[in-house]
Amino acid sequence: MTTTQFMPLADGFLGLEEQLAPNGAPTVRVIPFGLEATVSYGGGTSEGPSAMIAASHEVELFDEELWRQPVEAFRIETLVEPQIPEKVEDALDLLASLTGAALDEGAFPFVFGGEHSVTPGAIRPFLERYPDLALLHFDAHADLRDGYEGEHYSHASAIRRCLDAPDLATVSIGIRNISREEIPFLEANRHRIHIHWGKDKRRYDVEEIVAPLRGRPIYVTFDVDGLDASLMPATGTPEPGGLFWDDVMPILKRAAEVGTFVGADVNELAPKPNLHGADFIAAKLAYRIMSARLYH
Repeated sequence: MTTTQFMPLADGFLGLEEQLAPNGAPTVRVIPFGLEATVSYGGGTSEGPSAMIAASHEVELFDEELWRQPVEAFRIETLVEPQIPEKVEDALDLLASLTGAALDEGAFPFVFGGEHSVTPGAIRPFLERYPDLALLHFDAHADLRDGYEGEHYSHASAIRRCLDAPDLATVSIGIRNISREEIPFLEANRHRIHIHWGKDKRRYDVEEIVAPLRGRPIYVTFDVDGLDASLMPATGTPEPGGLFWDDVMPILKRAAEVGTFVGADVNELAPKPNLHGADFIAAKLAYRIMSARLYH
């Protein structure tokens, strides 16, 4: 059994003085999990969750698009970050137990990573509960390698490890980095891997993007390097030519309308001194994903 310890509300995500949603409202459980074991360029993802939580205290609760405070419709609880095992497989087992416990208790699990290798662990209980689960994936990288630098569960293999589940489909958005070794797996799985390349973002058709998600439970994984490097320099593997805020929001909003968000993670934030704007963007992104789930 996984024991859970929660942060005081004022110290947790959004820094609330009191719950703004009534008893019985849906609960979002923030799970900080700063795994940093397989990074291959810049480091610092172990500090990502704490930076997101700290920055969230500066996020305005009122949403100008929804014209309301979304957090009045859901309750927030933030776990104390657990001690993360050194071995990646053990870390992912622990994370799976944490997201599974949240689901068992009726909460919406939202993981703050850590490197992108968190996702195959976080998603495991969802795959057991939702046979028609779809993965909505924002990223600069396809992450379809079958291991990298000797690590089967590398951050560069995050989506490949999720797709070990044979019925999982993924919609990947903003991709602008893929290796030759990933192409055979992509070609063999075109029926369940739908990639929208960063180079084509000016021609994105939101309805086409979300079509494979229609009527399905959706797990959202957002690697912040999916955002353009000018907007998100605080990440280990930044890439030019990426997504901007206004590219992402319509896709999230429409995906939540055609399917049902059942869980999420935001990962690969590597905080840097004097670049607190990146921490803030990641925190506000998480709040927007939570809000999109409840308002559509």
